[in-house]
Amino acid sequence: MSNLFNLKGKVALVTGCNKGIGRSMALGLAEAGADIIGVSASLALEGSEIEGEVRALGREFFAYQADMSDRDSLYAFVAAVKARHERIDILINNAGTIMRAPAAQHPDEYWDKVLSVNLDAPFILAREFGRDMLARRSGKIIFTCSLLTFQGGINVPGYAASKGALGSLVKGLANEWASQGVNVNGIAPGYINTDNTEALRNDPVRSKSILDRIPAGRWGEGDDFKGPAVFLASAAADYVHGTVLTVDGGWMGR
Repeated sequence: MSNLFNLKGKVALVTGCNKGIGRSMALGLAEAGADIIGVSASLALEGSEIEGEVRALGREFFAYQADMSDRDSLYAFVAAVKARHERIDILINNAGTIMRAPAAQHPDEYWDKVLSVNLDAPFILAREFGRDMLARRSGKIIFTCSLLTFQGGINVPGYAASKGALGSLVKGLANEWASQGVNVNGIAPGYINTDNTEALRNDPVRSKSILDRIPAGRWGEGDDFKGPAVFLASAAADYVHGTVLTVDGGWMGR
């Protein structure tokens, strides 16, 4: 059974790997045996904490910087990775951002920035690296979705629109690529202790209302995503296509 989850010899590209959920998923994949290509706008090219943790596990770590809201930066990153690495076995499209303002006051620049990072960049990376996976008839692509893939949220119209679209993109790519050996799925985090939820956690009213609804009775942590990421990236999920797995402490079942 353990061989089903063994990622030894695999290369995983994880966007937004410098902190939060992305960092935990990168570590989980490394613990399962994968070498990691990490990218973040703020990732140090040498000596980062995540690099040290991955290398301590005996795995390789390759660091890149890219601005996911800038097409030139994004395509330069893709070109650099393809020039240096023979293949990408696993793509974790995790990088994301959130900008809060009521819909009636939500400016164009908020909308454009959020959709470029949360929707445009993940599609471009899936297309560019997915093309190579299709040629090999092998690959795993995982998108970090959200509870707002299913719900509307409050004061985050751009975020809700982008994450809702990601859920449909997961299904659309799976419909095209499942028969060609490429698995496309998503993970929808619930309310997790990350930078994106800091404003909510610091609001005593919102924080209490959220915790009161979560059957598990706590905010999620980054380590809660190691297992789901390894599962969807491994042979154990070879027959899983077009699914968005909620990791939410039971929120969506309430």
